[in-house]
Amino acid sequence: MPKETAVYTHGHHESVLRSHRWRTAANSAAYLLPELRAGRDVLDVGCGPGTITADLAALVAPGTVTAVDASESVLDQARETAAAAGAGRIRFAVADVHALDFPDDSFDIVHAHQVLQHVGDPVRALSEMRRVCRPGGVVAARDADYGAFTWFPAVPELDGWLTLYREVARANGGEPDAGRRLFSWARRAGFTDITATATSWCFATPDERTWWSELWADRTTASRYGELAVGGGHATRGRLAEIAGAWRTWGADEDGWFMVPHGEILCRV
Repeated sequence: MPKETAVYTHGHHESVLRSHRWRTAANSAAYLLPELRAGRDVLDVGCGPGTITADLAALVAPGTVTAVDASESVLDQARETAAAAGAGRIRFAVADVHALDFPDDSFDIVHAHQVLQHVGDPVRALSEMRRVCRPGGVVAARDADYGAFTWFPAVPELDGWLTLYREVARANGGEPDAGRRLFSWARRAGFTDITATATSWCFATPDERTWWSELWADRTTASRYGELAVGGGHATRGRLAEIAGAWRTWGADEDGWFMVPHGEILCRV
């Protein structure tokens, strides 16, 4: 099977991993928690620095978790996270979700968080996730929907940020409004028993606003996303600096509120 390629828009700058390390099974996979029983074997696709992975391992012990990612350097961080959490029975491997190197019917649960928005062919990815999932198991995916992001108060430059981000992500082969498409993609991948839900993250306290606004300000000017925006002719460095300033303006506002909606699918095999 040929590898389907897309450029990972965010890259692995510290500002990106700062947000990834915040994620837990509780705040990012609550829809999946009822399926996580002792002894189940899990494949965690696109595990990143491994914070969700470590939680999954604790919830299914003595079952195993196999954590895969396209980046070996990020897997090194996931190994460190697992070790610090004392999480056992986790295996790590570099993998392409379009062509998973596992036999059919290998896992009880196949999970992907914020992955399908970045891949070249999400339907093929879901088909592969279905292939390696055992009959009676579940394939679960959760993705943000950038087009539905909303915030207060209005900061015009953030409207420009959202337009720019969606343009860059699509130029790189991804789909930033993945959340609303998960159900459709799952149907096209052959699933017939699909539970579709939606949940959100909300950032409103002073600490939350500072954390969210600073990581996006840094991501805009210092991460791979910024490099791709400039290199692809989508923005200038000056424009990125203006957007970073807008993030900090929003973050400093005592009325600041930001919602990140997500689509979720739980597909029974």
